Amino acid sequence: MSETFALSEIMSDAMPKTVTQTSFRDRIGAGPGGGYYPAPHRYHLYLSPGCPRSLRISITLGLLGLENSVSTTLLPTSAGARDALAALRTAYETTRHHYDGPPTVPALCDLWSGRVVNNHTPDILDDLALRFTDQDNADLPRLRPAALASDIDAVRELLGADLLPNLAQDPALDSALDLLERQLASHPYALGETLTAADVDLWVALVHLDADALRRVAACDRLWSYVRRLGAHPAFHKIPRTEIPRTERKREHSDEDLCSPKEDKALAC
Repeated sequence: MSETFALSEIMSDAMPKTVTQTSFRDRIGAGPGGGYYPAPHRYHLYLSPGCPRSLRISITLGLLGLENSVSTTLLPTSAGARDALAALRTAYETTRHHYDGPPTVPALCDLWSGRVVNNHTPDILDDLALRFTDQDNADLPRLRPAALASDIDAVRELLGADLLPNLAQDPALDSALDLLERQLASHPYALGETLTAADVDLWVALVHLDADALRRVAACDRLWSYVRRLGAHPAFHKIPRTEIPRTERKREHSDEDLCSPKEDKALAC
């Protein structure tokens, strides 16, 4: 296992408790023999622009060239958001009789049956990488290669509860950043020579740090170069905070800061 995953030893005692949401955990199958299978234009994703989980999915869609075959709606900011939210709630109620919980996002919905397939982000990410992607297309990244699956899961377990943002004021963050800096000294990506799902998870966690912690990231030459390099990729480029100069002492704002959570009482992320 890569040295990066000593991170779990540094931070495990400080990991916050996660709040359990009502889960829908059906999976995308390999073929049309039964259940849900990966047909183009069959599925729709509901996402939120202020949600780190949604951002991970959005980046993954872009990296894998799936934006035209899996449609998306951003809530609550998209045009027709009221109708879209009503459609999402209907999907939850169709899937589970008398469902009275929040219509959480991200949510992967089946347009053929009108049901929610899955609202658990790791499942959605894995199915996008393994079931929806053309595995024979050498131009697309292999975001979840079998040889690195356990390491990818280790990163995901570490970061899945927004661990780095919660530890932004903790000395353990400096140890984690130092470890990442050393890892990137010998490899261009978190797990080696190729971009994987671990880079998507790590990058999203880093850019959601608060301004003070982000400046601590910027003080790490290789790590900040990594953040900037991924941020220049078309699938990542919509995050304005990666444009903060290393010498800037105040957080920069844009008209639409996708790193700032937006509250909506009817929508949970």
